[in-house]
Amino acid sequence: TGMSYVGEVEKVVLRLNERGVKEIILLHCVSLYPSPAECLNLKAIQTMMQVFPYPIGYSDHSLGNTACWAAVALGAKVIEKHFTLDKTMEGPDHSLSADCEDFRALVAGIRHVERALGSGAKAPCELEKEKREVYRRCLVANCDVPKGTVIRPEMVGLKRPVGKRGLDTDFYYDVIGRRTVKDLRKDEAIGLEHI
Repeated sequence: TGMSYVGEVEKVVLRLNERGVKEIILLHCVSLYPSPAECLNLKAIQTMMQVFPYPIGYSDHSLGNTACWAAVALGAKVIEKHFTLDKTMEGPDHSLSADCEDFRALVAGIRHVERALGSGAKAPCELEKEKREVYRRCLVANCDVPKGTVIRPEMVGLKRPVGKRGLDTDFYYDVIGRRTVKDLRKDEAIGLEHI
């Protein structure tokens, strides 16, 4: 699809469909050798995904692998990259083509991006869940608070717990104005048992 407007690609797809061709993969492409970053327009991959009911990929003519990895992150299902055994060979494509080492790095990077994309659900991963109790802030006493004291805003802080975890920060306004039933020491986590 290099040098094409989306409408031109659409016309070709319609012609193919009229001839019974249904198995199509469309590759976003910039026909410059090498393609400078400012011309890659990788977001066109997402545009093509919205317009066409077919898998969308990326045909890369840029130097290095970064654009391919970004294309995968944007949803490309296929990556096409020129291959050479020797970048110093004569011809217009060898200098921008990937050699064996480049291809190994390309595939490794793509697999890394695929793992990093995850499910799309905004929720902590299993490893993050383990750290959640340790790193999330909770309510703590900013000073020593004797039993029977009405809790004022300046007495309550939001910190990572040093020991036992206290009430979640969502309970801040529920704690203010309540009376303590136990002594609280400075930096101690405030729990239900204290109010």
